[in-house]
Amino acid sequence: MTLHGSISTYISSIAVSLLMLVPSAACAKDDGNKAANDSVPLFCGFAVSADLVGPVQMLIGDYGQYEAALRINLKDRYFPIVELGIGKADHDDDVTNIKYKASAPYFKIGADFNLLKNKHDVYRLYAGARYAFTSYKYDLSHPGMKDPVWGNTAPYEAEDVKCSCQWLEAVIGVDAKMFGPVHLGWSLRYRSRLSHDDGALGNSWYVPGFGKSGGSNIGGTFNVIIDI
Repeated sequence: MTLHGSISTYISSIAVSLLMLVPSAACAKDDGNKAANDSVPLFCGFAVSADLVGPVQMLIGDYGQYEAALRINLKDRYFPIVELGIGKADHDDDVTNIKYKASAPYFKIGADFNLLKNKHDVYRLYAGARYAFTSYKYDLSHPGMKDPVWGNTAPYEAEDVKCSCQWLEAVIGVDAKMFGPVHLGWSLRYRSRLSHDDGALGNSWYVPGFGKSGGSNIGGTFNVIIDI
């Protein structure tokens, strides 16, 4: 074997060895990243929050809700959440003169996922989903119609009309740290009804937690959050 051939063989051997080391180095780097990720504990705390949109709706309109939530933080990535509220309506129809009143609790359960690349930032962009349910009663009243023949008026009333509804919500939202444990956040909700029982009188005007009765609607929240 010539000197040139020996050198070529030697260089080839080094090149092959280096190529074999590249995957090993990559694996080592991945293992390091995995170890870093695994160093984040599964349970990173929890947060309690209250929505401000619902009370404002009741102040300026004829329906709204009080809603609070408990959210669990898993690895700053996954956020199982439970939302509880009380929805209320006190509506007078100017055209029909029908008065509608309802007040009942509702329940939501679901999860959010942090979409940001840096999961540990003080800002979060998340998407999620909720399953929601309410069982409620409403009262309906009307001053009555005057009988054109006899001249008397017969008022109409219905009390405690039993109803129920379940629906799904698709959620997109953000929250950001203000100071200490206090965060502020907002979310946009698309609600789609799964099933409903409107009771003996047919279509109810308002569903607690869902809003005005219908197949779907869009709503939102503005939350004050205490991150613990």
